[in-house]
Amino acid sequence: MRLLTLIVVLSIPLLLSACNTAKGIGEDINGAGRAITNGAQDVQKKL
Repeated sequence: MRLLTLIVVLSIPLLLSACNTAKGIGEDINGAGRAITNGAQDVQKKL
């Protein structure tokens, strides 16, 4: 359990450094939302 906690704590700065600003975070979230939407649309087309 301590190892998992250590890994999570050490990975947070790496994740946060990928998006330095609030605008960057918003763009990342927006991109993830688009990917989810596109994936859902692909599944619907196959049904």
